[in-house]
Amino acid sequence: MRHHIENKVYHVEILPPKQESEKLDADLATFAEKYARVMDSGYCACITDNAMGHLAFQGTEMIAELDLPVHPEQVMIHLNTFHTLASLREILDACKAKGIKYLLVISGDGSERLPKLEPSDIGATGVLSVTSVELLRYIGREYPGDFVLGVAFNPYEPADHEFEKMERKMAAGATFVITQPLIERNAQVDALLAKYPDVPVIVEAWMSKKLHLLSEAVGYTIPEDTAFDPIETLKLLHRTYPKCGVYLSLLGFKTQYPLISETWT
Repeated sequence: MRHHIENKVYHVEILPPKQESEKLDADLATFAEKYARVMDSGYCACITDNAMGHLAFQGTEMIAELDLPVHPEQVMIHLNTFHTLASLREILDACKAKGIKYLLVISGDGSERLPKLEPSDIGATGVLSVTSVELLRYIGREYPGDFVLGVAFNPYEPADHEFEKMERKMAAGATFVITQPLIERNAQVDALLAKYPDVPVIVEAWMSKKLHLLSEAVGYTIPEDTAFDPIETLKLLHRTYPKCGVYLSLLGFKTQYPLISETWT
């Protein structure tokens, strides 16, 4: 992951089609086009796992179905706790077989349509539910040395709580961190960098102009008419956190993608 930062490799979020899509063929084609564009740019395609609790196809399913190439340094699969054990194993086995080594392990957003791992499924004891910590331990134990495991950091949670969780994530095998979206310098991210100076940190840049959608994440209401320039904010994050990588969420491939190569100087 340090290689990505040193070589200015963007992490570009790509959402697989929802399983209930009414235009699946078009969605599949769009996914393939975005994936190919990221590969051609030398960036890392970050494929989400049932984002926001919406049932979607898995990244490994998309890669297999569309016969997409896998370059080990250019693919990251998100993996959350809302799976059956059989489904979890299928995803991990597919990643291993395809040479996908980067996993972002998160607790995830659930829904009544999604099953959730039980502690007994993965041999976790002393806990009532499976979080990213237990999932990290399971992957490290069952697939030793096969994956490079990353975790999320939420700078909008109470600091004591979030840093205590980060300690447990690091102890469970995490080797890199991706933050929740930032739009300016953040004191807790500064503290994270100071506490873990040798851990690669990727800051997330919110690329949608609809800044109000971040209201729930940041814990306060952002008015819908708030002016926001994602490209200028991306440049600001580069200046503010020059030793960090950058994850681009909700990137506009038509208007924004041609501009991002000029922002990381």
